[in-house]
Amino acid sequence: MSSKRDTVIFDCERMRYKNTGLYVFGKELIEALCTEAKKRERNIMVYSRKSTLDEWGLKIRFRRVFKSLHKRILPLPSDVGLWHSPFQLSHFFPRKTPILLTIHDLNFMYEEGESQQKKELKKLQAIIDKCARIVTISEFVKKDVLKHLNTNGKEIDVIYNGCTRFTGTPQIPADKPAGKFLFSVGTVLPKKNFHVLPCLLEGNDYELIIAGVRSEYEQKILKEAEFYGVTDRVKIIGTISEAEKHWYYKNCEAFLFPSVAEGFGLPVIEAMYYERPVFLSTHTCLPEIGGKYAFYFNYDFDRKKMQQEFRKGMQDFADTSIYREEMRNHALSFSWQMAAKKYWDIYEEMLNHNIDR
Repeated sequence: MSSKRDTVIFDCERMRYKNTGLYVFGKELIEALCTEAKKRERNIMVYSRKSTLDEWGLKIRFRRVFKSLHKRILPLPSDVGLWHSPFQLSHFFPRKTPILLTIHDLNFMYEEGESQQKKELKKLQAIIDKCARIVTISEFVKKDVLKHLNTNGKEIDVIYNGCTRFTGTPQIPADKPAGKFLFSVGTVLPKKNFHVLPCLLEGNDYELIIAGVRSEYEQKILKEAEFYGVTDRVKIIGTISEAEKHWYYKNCEAFLFPSVAEGFGLPVIEAMYYERPVFLSTHTCLPEIGGKYAFYFNYDFDRKKMQQEFRKGMQDFADTSIYREEMRNHALSFSWQMAAKKYWDIYEEMLNHNIDR
């Protein structure tokens, strides 16, 4: 370790729940950050629960393992010059070390009532007041932060997430569809808006596969499926492995993501990598991430219009062969390596600023 205060700590403590976007974000970004640190001859230390690092299987040179007493006292090595909190609701913030904060979304502004929104804004404002600089994962989130919170003139950078390129072999799932199918993935919660999708099965023989942590919200999805008489073709299958997820991406007829509250939407570019037609909502950041390479449902999710939009999008996709290569290139333009380089540029600016003070 260096004797100077030039080591960065990356806080992974909250990135311990599998089958979530935050878990993928942490795993992919820290691996790229460690690679970039080696190139720059810099030190990065990962603060995490031991179980998370063991699951990730990453060879990380410097670790600091979470302990429950850190909730009261958070001792840091003498060479730490910067704490990166890559999630806006972390429990741990050092008192005297500069903090870089990554804000993923203000989804509560689109999910909660006014009273809960005020509570969440107050909580996040207190965290922003502690940090020296901010990163958001999309331009949309940056605008949201500036609109709803007081950043006191602190610099805000936008660094997009990367496209995770699966290097294993896609695995045929136990719930393999019998025929052609449409696919969506995400925690089964109201903000994902899955219940608007069963209407797309009317007049065809597609199955709809929805993967992700299950909840009571699925009853609303099934009620909609019953209305359209397609209950037997709507499958809510729970969590799946990465290998199974990529099989579904690769083999689906289309990927559907009608979410109304996203900070980035990793599944969007993962599906585009497999050159599948992608249908999104026009809410929050999704038009920014999907760009011209996605098809969009009307803002209010009028079911008749959705059916028309889906049929037209599928036909347009089938008629335009060059579109697929462009879509794949668009997905690959989102790179974890590029994200790591941009984060390290900020780290070095902040570390140098600390030295100059």
